[in-house]
Amino acid sequence: MKFLFDSDTWQEIYGSIRKNKTRTIITIIGVLWGIFILVVLLGAARGLENNFKKMFGSFATNSVFMWTQSTDMPFKGFQKGRRFNLTFHDIEVLKSEYSEEIKLLAPRNQTAGNVVRNFKSGSFQVSGDYPVLDQVQKKNLVYGRFINQNDINNLSKVCVISEEMYKQLFEKDENPIGKYVKIANISYQVVGMYKQSNNINFDGDTAYIPFTTFQKVYNTSNKIDWMMITANEGVDIVQMEKDILLTLKNLHKVHPDDTRAFGSVNLGNEIAKFMGFLTGMQFLTWFVGIATLIAGVFAIGNILLITVKERTKEIGIRRALGATPMSVKRQIILESVFLTTIAGMLGIVFGGLVLYLIDMAFGQGDEAVLLNPTVNIPIIMLAFLILVILGTLIGLIPAYMATVVKPIEALREE
Repeated sequence: MKFLFDSDTWQEIYGSIRKNKTRTIITIIGVLWGIFILVVLLGAARGLENNFKKMFGSFATNSVFMWTQSTDMPFKGFQKGRRFNLTFHDIEVLKSEYSEEIKLLAPRNQTAGNVVRNFKSGSFQVSGDYPVLDQVQKKNLVYGRFINQNDINNLSKVCVISEEMYKQLFEKDENPIGKYVKIANISYQVVGMYKQSNNINFDGDTAYIPFTTFQKVYNTSNKIDWMMITANEGVDIVQMEKDILLTLKNLHKVHPDDTRAFGSVNLGNEIAKFMGFLTGMQFLTWFVGIATLIAGVFAIGNILLITVKERTKEIGIRRALGATPMSVKRQIILESVFLTTIAGMLGIVFGGLVLYLIDMAFGQGDEAVLLNPTVNIPIIMLAFLILVILGTLIGLIPAYMATVVKPIEALREE
């Protein structure tokens, strides 16, 4: 290891680099560009992933939504085109048969209606829900609370309104809790107000009332418009969706092959597709980045080969004065490692700077496209280690070429 601290060795490396400034700069840029591309692309992929997770942040992502449509096939005496509804009997059967798979199940009813307060009004969606909805799709409450079990038990005429409703119906900075609004000419006491986020939201601006109150006011009896089901951790949400749909078809006498009778959206499946896209993007990033690194490192090898050719006579003199082949090799390899190290460090610094600028331009505020685009330190260290190893290996080629020439032949070189 003494040669690492030998001033003569570093002076020779410095002299070689200084003698070929343009060539050295071009070489460093080639390697720098590879690790720069790797850092920026990995950071951008992470920013995209973070933004995606934020979009679904309020949702239990292993969820599936189901509703009824019209049948597309005749079955057991029923004609094609039959319409039907989900019922509470379906809910009881699903909870019983899939007790180990289902974590949360939220039956829901919805309708459109005018929300009125004093002389102000607006047309919004009205949804009858259970408290469990707040676990499946967390509400960002600004005032008050969400619907609770007492509201369900007592058929309470209470509601939770959105920020947009608040802006249309209330004065600025007015506390809406305890105030009353009218929905379908029935007064409801406001118990909560939530703020919309940029996350995925299937409801929009909705006034939430207790499910049992919705049943009574709109006379829906045993009917359910749709339901949200969340699976326990480790459950295959795609297979669970297939099994539940088959169970519901049996309950409602629908042909097993009828694909139109029930509508569904599998959030877990859609997220899995996107995560697969991100994985592919990261793989492509690594492939492009490492390929660029290798190209840059080979450029260093080529430059050093040219340098060795130009310094043949100098190497011959050193060999004649007693320099060992190993010492010559070490100097060439050290020069290769030095160039790749400098290029790698500059690439990481510039890549980090670009990610910072991307974060400032596209990662701030509610409309952020790339949220916190960063790269983990271990990944950076791994890429840097790969770069140094490649620099060492590529340096072996010109190092070997520098030692195969005999001193007497090198001295004759013109």
